[in-house]
Amino acid sequence: MTLTSLWTRRSSTQAAKITGALAGTLLLAGCGAQNSAAGDASASASEARVTVVASTNVWGDVAESVGGEAVEVTSIISDPSQDPHSFEASSTTLLTLSKADLVVQNGGGYDDFMQRMTDSSGSEATVLTAVDLAGSTALDSEDANEHVWYDLASVERMTDAIARELARAYPDGAQHFSARAADLKRDLAGLRKQVAEVHTRVAGSRIGITEPVPLLLTEACGLLDATPPDFSEAVEEGDDVSPAVLKETLDLYADRSVSALVLNEQTSGPITEKVEAAAREAGVPVVAVTETLPAGLGYVEWMGDTLSRLRAALEGQ
Repeated sequence: MTLTSLWTRRSSTQAAKITGALAGTLLLAGCGAQNSAAGDASASASEARVTVVASTNVWGDVAESVGGEAVEVTSIISDPSQDPHSFEASSTTLLTLSKADLVVQNGGGYDDFMQRMTDSSGSEATVLTAVDLAGSTALDSEDANEHVWYDLASVERMTDAIARELARAYPDGAQHFSARAADLKRDLAGLRKQVAEVHTRVAGSRIGITEPVPLLLTEACGLLDATPPDFSEAVEEGDDVSPAVLKETLDLYADRSVSALVLNEQTSGPITEKVEAAAREAGVPVVAVTETLPAGLGYVEWMGDTLSRLRAALEGQ
């Protein structure tokens, strides 16, 4: 069932409220304040929004950036300390999904609970899956990296898809959604420039990782992962790491044969703590990354901060 057909079942009063809110927003944009106006629709919009449910606050933030005050976004996982791989959905999740007009998920096995719960809820929402829209050639292989929010091309494609589906839900808001999507894509272009600068300065540097989460970004920067695949794959899957593989990994830092450790601090454990300790003892910089947005940061700020810290760590070597 399309979002358009879902929207037609809403009352004319509800639609009128969004029309008024968006009209106010677009009028402000026409007065030369497009960037701020796109996100400052009147309070009446809160009474009737397109309901979006995202698996994590990463995709939730992208959806909110595109929809502004015309959408109500709920992110199922928003706690930076929560490991999305081990998330257990509840009846509350089921209820939330049952009310969605649009579901935004990552896919690729990362957040399988979303599709299962969406199906169980009886929801007729449109579902957008980031991995299906991904723009990275790294996803063409059997060992594809599903952490596509670290791939800017994939985020751009998801931005366009969200704008398109929101416009189908509410055609009168198409200009509003298109303008906000264009703003976000300009910000993403700024991140692309930042990636290019990191590539120019430190491409070819060898790094260690604890798991493959950031590799789509580090590879775009021209960085070489020196971690034994058996180590990072075991950590990601929650499997045991053999003594031989652990020693090979720890030796990377003892020998200072890598210039930085990129550590997923959202899934720490005894093994990754040993690796972090080895890096710090050897004076190898540690760059922490996460799988969800830290408190107070939007996607663009988060990714920009990650790139800045990565560059600083590698240029200091």
